[in-house]
Amino acid sequence: METLSPKEFFEKVLPKKFNPAKAAGIDVIVQVNLVNSVQANWVVTIKDQKLFAKEGTTASPTLTLKMAERDFLDLVNRKISAEKAFFTGKVQFKGNIALALKLREAGFL
Repeated sequence: METLSPKEFFEKVLPKKFNPAKAAGIDVIVQVNLVNSVQANWVVTIKDQKLFAKEGTTASPTLTLKMAERDFLDLVNRKISAEKAFFTGKVQFKGNIALALKLREAGFL
């Protein structure tokens, strides 16, 4: 089933996709900023193998992702890979790339 909005992804899809076993030792705050979106900013915290997502911003994220809502939905619906999104400039990324890859293994994007 296709995810239709960022809110649906962060509140319903991501908690089901998240794999706590793969998140051992990860302590991260991810700021997701979506351009051209009503639901523009999300903060995802992973700590102690638990995931929390909420609308808003944080002053000190570990990682920051910025992309258009359309591209974000293509990414979460598997119409584009994370690598392709990154290398084609569809996503602007700030932070530790190795940590971002661990997050992907844990089910985040």
